[in-house]
Amino acid sequence: MKPSIYPRLVNDPFSDPGLYIPFLYEKRAIMFDLGEIIPLTPRDVLKITHVFVSHTHMDHFTGFDRLLRIFLGRDSELHLFGPPGFFRHVEGKLNGYVWNLVQEYEYNLILNATEVHEDMAISKRYLCREGFRPGETVTWEIIDGILYKIPGFQVRGALLDHRIPCLGLTLEESFHVNINSEKLKNFGLDTGPWLTAFKKEIYTGSPKNGDFFVPKEEHGKIVDMRRFTLGSLAEKIATITPGHKITYITDVIGSNDNIVKIMDLARGADHLFIEAAFSEQDNKTAKEKYHLTAAEAGRIARAAEVKKFTLFHFSPRYSHMEADLYKEAMAAYQGR
Repeated sequence: MKPSIYPRLVNDPFSDPGLYIPFLYEKRAIMFDLGEIIPLTPRDVLKITHVFVSHTHMDHFTGFDRLLRIFLGRDSELHLFGPPGFFRHVEGKLNGYVWNLVQEYEYNLILNATEVHEDMAISKRYLCREGFRPGETVTWEIIDGILYKIPGFQVRGALLDHRIPCLGLTLEESFHVNINSEKLKNFGLDTGPWLTAFKKEIYTGSPKNGDFFVPKEEHGKIVDMRRFTLGSLAEKIATITPGHKITYITDVIGSNDNIVKIMDLARGADHLFIEAAFSEQDNKTAKEKYHLTAAEAGRIARAAEVKKFTLFHFSPRYSHMEADLYKEAMAAYQGR
């Protein structure tokens, strides 16, 4: 079955970290980390609704300026999440510019920033037309590490140790609603926004005997509405399968405390994106700099029983040695 999310690293593994996660058939994408994002087209960027920043070292946060520039002047709402101290760094970025013309903008961009602490989160709004002055704070409890949840999927996080707090992240789908395009054709149904509404009804557990109407369009105009029950339509055009789980881990020392938290996030993941900054032969340097080795990444992937893993965030000292780092990680993953 086709997955509904297609995660991809924005840059090569020697460049800035950033995981772009677009959703199939939706104008939605999520980002884990915000390093340089020039490889993303403006169209890609404008799909982003939520950004989860592991920490605000420059190579994980420098893409904020480009993100803001592309969204500026649009009627959009962006949600940003980061570790303790995140407000100060977001506001530092915003205060680096002059906003004397934004009152004249037709549309009002809204930024919602959230600082993630151990058991609670603090959120704050910044309105473009107000020069991005910080609004009032709202505090809420974090339960089971859940930072964001809507019908269909949730994002969980945990604060890991990189000498500073650093967010590890997991996106978990509740299940997949896979649409069969051939069956759509056989029943004379067109693709369109109604499919998103249809999936939402299933994700939220709407009654199967409830009515669902599918529009029929000709030349861009709705000419008819076909009536189904939600359950019968699902049986005709959809297959429901277990959801995917994507985990993202970067900039952590391989300590026992970190590994316990990483295991909770990554266990059984379909795809683990995990840093491998150093080779095992440079284990001492890795510990001094609070990073993982490729072997440690492989052992974590094995212990967590992930189905697939991708390494990234290699130190420049290993230029032209990418295959060696993967060989080291794979040997650990296979228990060799």
